[in-house]
Amino acid sequence: MKFLFTFLSLLSLQSLVHGQDAKVVLKGYPVIAHQDTLFFIQNRLGSLSAKERAERTSEKVGKLADDLLFVADSVKVVKDSLVMDIDYKGDILMSLSNLDGDSVNMEKEVLAKTYRQIIVDNVLEYKKETDVVELLKRAGMGILILSVLGACLFYLNKFFNRFRGWISKRLHQKLSKLRIKDYELINRKNELSLINKVLHLLKLVLMFLLVYLTLPLVFRLFPWTKPLGDHLMNFVLNPLKNIFSSLINFIPNLITILVIFFVFHYVKKVIKFLAGEIESEKLKINGFYPDWAKPTYNIVKIILNAFMVVVIWPFIPGSNSEIFKGVSVFLGVLISFGSSSAISNGVAGMVITYMRPFKAGDVVKIGDITGTVLEKSLLVTRLKTIKNEIITIPNSAILNGNTVNYTSLCVVDGLIIHTTLTLGYDIPWPKIHDLLINAALATEGVIKEKQPFVLQTSLDDWYVSYQLNAYVSRPDIMAVIYSELHKNIHMAFDEAGVEIMSPHYQAIRDGNATTLQQKEG
Repeated sequence: MKFLFTFLSLLSLQSLVHGQDAKVVLKGYPVIAHQDTLFFIQNRLGSLSAKERAERTSEKVGKLADDLLFVADSVKVVKDSLVMDIDYKGDILMSLSNLDGDSVNMEKEVLAKTYRQIIVDNVLEYKKETDVVELLKRAGMGILILSVLGACLFYLNKFFNRFRGWISKRLHQKLSKLRIKDYELINRKNELSLINKVLHLLKLVLMFLLVYLTLPLVFRLFPWTKPLGDHLMNFVLNPLKNIFSSLINFIPNLITILVIFFVFHYVKKVIKFLAGEIESEKLKINGFYPDWAKPTYNIVKIILNAFMVVVIWPFIPGSNSEIFKGVSVFLGVLISFGSSSAISNGVAGMVITYMRPFKAGDVVKIGDITGTVLEKSLLVTRLKTIKNEIITIPNSAILNGNTVNYTSLCVVDGLIIHTTLTLGYDIPWPKIHDLLINAALATEGVIKEKQPFVLQTSLDDWYVSYQLNAYVSRPDIMAVIYSELHKNIHMAFDEAGVEIMSPHYQAIRDGNATTLQQKEG
């Protein structure tokens, strides 16, 4: 009992020292006998290195079991002048110096007695396991275990076959076709076949687990195959142990990550609430427009999310590994090269947001495209034309070109639409002014409270250019108003007997012909 206590103390001490700093304390070279690791040797002795001492001791201890007349009391601890020898019938199994004792914080005499007891126990255990009667008992136990395994596999296969037949019979009428909208993903026959394949795969997995978990039990019955059984169990237990240990070690970091996440989450909720108040104009800040609230919140949210990732990053498992760093660098380079246009559009989108050239619902002209703004996102702007076309324009193109906004001032001052006619000098200009103004006032959509006006924009050789200007408040139906205005001008001039015709054409045509419409009756 004393030796057992001393041995446990030694193992605890070695485990503690090794666990505290594996880089500082060398565990040493193992003494292995009969597939078991007995202890470790850390120091050299005389001309023998620690590795040579461990190999020499392993060989001598391994040969002890070959002695049919082995007696435990023949293994003795003999004190020499400088070392303590562990001796068996005059053959020195190993020698221990003061340095060996200091390595484990024990006296060399106590250490020698501990090692002597370990060696004796190992030899006796091996001889017991290799005894013919014991081997026969273990062989019988192994046959019994394999018989039980065979019976389990047989009945498991039989049960699954019956269960599969029962499932096929019960579900044949109940199964329906698996559809995604109008697309038939799996019909009834294939669905039943899939269920049978899943059950067959489950049966194979269970059989494999039964065999895999039973073989280590059989292998551990015999000393020669015991290491193989241990290896089979370690293939399963070591990953599970590592996963469980990693999960336990990750708990403090997980709590830290959750705290950081919830802090940032509620900070974003506060900012979102303030943005909503500003957007609804319940909260007013001088110089900060309500339509800035939502895009500003989105920008702040992106910045906060990026900062949160930076703060959380060191607490993610494997974040310091070389593979993790390599993947991060690769993704960074990939995003940098692949998102140059997206970044330029995003920057342009932010600039446009704070320039406020237009907002959703405004009628604008961007380049050659005129339409109503449906959506203004960070990357693109979408317009709906009068022909019901949805046109997507990159924000960088908008920033690099000119934008005309027909809506921004029309509510207060009205939008001025205009059209130009060219008429000869023979027609009095006051008459032309009156006809154009009356045609504008007769047009639906023109603001009657604001008097239309005419500008004479040029005096050319053959004609005068008259520009009619009228105020409207609905730029979204501007094309319809233009059409109505042109129709009214045509009608007004026809009724007044004024011909709308180029003087060039009048000079070369037959003078008896006219372009005026003839009144019926």
